[in-house]
Amino acid sequence: MNKVKIGMLGIGNIAKGTYRTLELSRKKIEDSTDVSFEIVKILNRRPDVDRGIDIPKEKYVTDVNEILDDPEIDIVVELIGGIEPATEYMAAALSRGKHVVTANKAAIAANGEMLQRIAQENHAKLRFEASVGGGIPIINAITTALLSNEFTEVLGILNGTTNYIMTQMTEYGKDYAEVLKEAQEKGFAEADPTADVEGIDVANKLSILISLIFGLYIAPDDIPTQGITSITTEDIVTANDFGYKIKLLASAKMVEEGKISCNVLPCFVPADHPLAVVNNEFNAIYVTGNAVDNLMFYGKGAGPLPTGSAVMGDIIGIGKSMGKDAAYDKNPLLRYDADLDFVGEGENQYYIRVTAIDKPGVLGAVASTFGKYHVGIESMVQRAGQNAGKDSVPLIFIVYKTDRKVLDQALNELIENNYVESVDNVLRVQE
Repeated sequence: MNKVKIGMLGIGNIAKGTYRTLELSRKKIEDSTDVSFEIVKILNRRPDVDRGIDIPKEKYVTDVNEILDDPEIDIVVELIGGIEPATEYMAAALSRGKHVVTANKAAIAANGEMLQRIAQENHAKLRFEASVGGGIPIINAITTALLSNEFTEVLGILNGTTNYIMTQMTEYGKDYAEVLKEAQEKGFAEADPTADVEGIDVANKLSILISLIFGLYIAPDDIPTQGITSITTEDIVTANDFGYKIKLLASAKMVEEGKISCNVLPCFVPADHPLAVVNNEFNAIYVTGNAVDNLMFYGKGAGPLPTGSAVMGDIIGIGKSMGKDAAYDKNPLLRYDADLDFVGEGENQYYIRVTAIDKPGVLGAVASTFGKYHVGIESMVQRAGQNAGKDSVPLIFIVYKTDRKVLDQALNELIENNYVESVDNVLRVQE
């Protein structure tokens, strides 16, 4: 039986989940692969802290070089997170000919091309299944079983924290602050939830998916991104009235020959769309290929054991290929060679909620201004609500497909002409 020795960087939740996954399924893994996998060293800067897991203390090291410089370690598993020093450690491991497995979406989105190049130069593999969908094996599916497809679109719910919050607000009428606190208490949200609720986490994952599916690198900071912090009960009620649910979606699609649009935005999703029923901490990724048509991958997108399962899947894949002397990539997974132009957010339908001046002629002026910018109105609702008897009133529109920049110009003109006091929300409407 071949033996594969592993050095693990970090002992947080995902690292513990990976360790437990290996121990839970060791016999099955060995019987299926004829490979023995052993985590021999674990980087733990504070070995005296109780980590809530029974690991022999002799496996812990406090100096990362004890792992990077160990000639007997075949695979380095990076699970410390963040861009640095994680990227530095992965680059060092790859340059020494060690294979690397990571769940680090921020580092892969920022430095995947460089890390992949170092891996190729040193006949090593870089694997990152757990970086996009947690326990959902989307990267393996795209790069193996679905490789014969030309993809035209990827659409997904890629963050369990935001999906949990939106589900609770929708199903139980809770407000954002209340649900966020609840999510933090249950461990679904970090003490600082910014990366999740502002869409940053999803933008990193979408950047990786675009490289895999379309062969184009779009930096996460260049992806039009909006989080869920502006969503109110009024938006959710209106969505329901129009036959939609609100979800934070990552979207990338071919809009015409040679052009791709992408965004991370809260969206009105039709109630009969498969993504509309993906609730709480679950994630889903919906892809469209020219051969398979529409496919949806569904499961837990986070959590120690689901993510640990994906990490172990990468480890097992590398271990099996080592026995066949095929443990490096002639053709890398991430691609940056497509002849495509990035056109930003693209043209979409939008839901718009504004607070308008309540006086004769304003509604006509709003419609006229939209018309000036060729923004067609599909639906319009005026609700008095809490503004009854006041000088302003909420107006709600769903407009036909338009460019976001053009729409923003129209909305700015409405404010400049004192027809609208404020633009309270603009959300994309998914087809």
